[in-house]
Amino acid sequence: MNAQDRQRFDALLEQVIAELPENLRRRLDEVPLLADDRPDADTCRKLGVNHTIQLCGLYTGIPLTERSVQHSGVLPDRVRIFREGIVAAARGGARGAASDRRLKREIRRTVLHEIGHHFGLGEAELRELGY
Repeated sequence: MNAQDRQRFDALLEQVIAELPENLRRRLDEVPLLADDRPDADTCRKLGVNHTIQLCGLYTGIPLTERSVQHSGVLPDRVRIFREGIVAAARGGARGAASDRRLKREIRRTVLHEIGHHFGLGEAELRELGY
């Protein structure tokens, strides 16, 4: 991903975050959101992902529904989104660049999906909700 594409993506990410409801934006203050071009090889290996563009996001941490006082001192939760995976999903198999509208929709979908994991939602529940 070149610098211009990264800047375009990050600007759309900022728009998506600004448009989220206030209570979700506050959650992002508690759970850092990091944007990387792609997951590293170790992450792909652990998740059984063959191609880095297959992964749009990743939540790591202990969901709020599973937290207890026994979890003090653990590493903080975090949400990572992967630019190349999201761009590929926004293209939907088409060649060329994804429109800003489609890209923004995929960014929003990915961010909400990963925040959903923070709130304790599983894959089936998130799929049912459209994320």
